[in-house]
Amino acid sequence: MSSPIYVAIDTPDLSKAQDLAGRVRGHVGGLKLGLEFFCAHGHHGVREMMKFDLPIFLDLKLHDIPNTVAKAVQALNGLEPAILTVHAAGGRAMLEDAKAAAGINTKVVAVTVLTSLDNSDLQDIGVGGRAEDQVTRLADLARSAGLDGIVCSGEEVALAKRAWADGYFVVPGVRPQGGAMGDQKRAVTPREALDRGASILVVGRPISLAENPDQAAREIEATL
Repeated sequence: MSSPIYVAIDTPDLSKAQDLAGRVRGHVGGLKLGLEFFCAHGHHGVREMMKFDLPIFLDLKLHDIPNTVAKAVQALNGLEPAILTVHAAGGRAMLEDAKAAAGINTKVVAVTVLTSLDNSDLQDIGVGGRAEDQVTRLADLARSAGLDGIVCSGEEVALAKRAWADGYFVVPGVRPQGGAMGDQKRAVTPREALDRGASILVVGRPISLAENPDQAAREIEATL
């Protein structure tokens, strides 16, 4: 069984991205390419990273009117990403159209509440209640719209798993025990996230900024 760790490669520097992927490829299960990388390198960059023979998680968090998102997903189909993100807040029609437009080998997962937000931040943008309430609402929407799963923090994944037993749960922002939180406000350890029901774990800076990324990846893998 491959590792549930997807290393987040968030850099506009293609050579740095390739170096990181090459160093950790034996101890991670996939590569997460986000907006920073994709805006710098687009399809070409993704194809270069595909050469490492690891699943690609294309984390673009698409959010627009249904037709625009569907056309964007279709434009990505040639890359055949293993996982693609859209924002659940885009609504049912957008989610349905995104899933319908995706390739059969791509899991479409909906971002619920960013791990950089807490209850106070949600109030600032007009969302009442707690983060877990919003995650529950959006998870129900994603499931009914036919998506494969959601992105949520480790604090909510157990709740989501109970309601959606066969859902695919992506947990970003995990931090090793004692690790720096950075801009994450709702983070748990990789082991906790997996025990609570995570399907895959997205780990960024604890690996990418480590003096020895391969060793950091191995140490996290050893806790799972």
